[in-house]
Amino acid sequence: MRTLTIFLISLFSLPLVLNAQSVDEMLQKVSAAIEAGQNGQAVSYFRQTIALNIDRTEMYYWTNVDKNSEISSKLATELALAYKKNRNYDKAYLFYKELLQKTPNNVDCLEACAEMQVCRGQEKDALRMYEKILQLEADNLAANIFLGNYYYLTAEQEKKKLETDYKKLSSPTKMQYARYRDGLSKLFTTRYEKARNSLQKVILRFPSTEAQKTLDKILRIEKEVNR
Repeated sequence: MRTLTIFLISLFSLPLVLNAQSVDEMLQKVSAAIEAGQNGQAVSYFRQTIALNIDRTEMYYWTNVDKNSEISSKLATELALAYKKNRNYDKAYLFYKELLQKTPNNVDCLEACAEMQVCRGQEKDALRMYEKILQLEADNLAANIFLGNYYYLTAEQEKKKLETDYKKLSSPTKMQYARYRDGLSKLFTTRYEKARNSLQKVILRFPSTEAQKTLDKILRIEKEVNR
């Protein structure tokens, strides 16, 4: 019975042993390819190793790869893409951030970082990144989509609060009414106009029904504010 148990344990653990050996062998191939200057082959091996064991591959990146080398960015990109595919947005963001530190004004890296921050629920940080993207590329589609929706939705929330607070007043004075109207006006210039500017750029790139609907709503709000 004991012999059978030992046999079964060894049988089930065999794939794990083989997997570990395969990972080690592939990582050795990655190292050999890097040393030989065969970066394309190294990336291919690295991608295969990620599929076998992403945690071991990540450890290899942190401990064995020269972060100042040309291939470092390529390998970091492979890890970022793999973690994103696995919906591990924290790890994906870590590697996109690693790439961004090397090229702070790279629009693709900024887009990727911003997208991961949205997935991680860090909208304010994503907002900062998308705004930086527009400084570098004013017509960037992803940035304008995010900013258009972000400013519109936050404006709607603030408008609702303004209206709720005002309706609580049973007999508002002229001063209170003036403050309410002033609040609406400021909200339009600080939020709705920004949303409109971004969404107008969006529909110039492609005909978005949803973007046009939002623009129509903003137009109605503008008329309400200016009446």
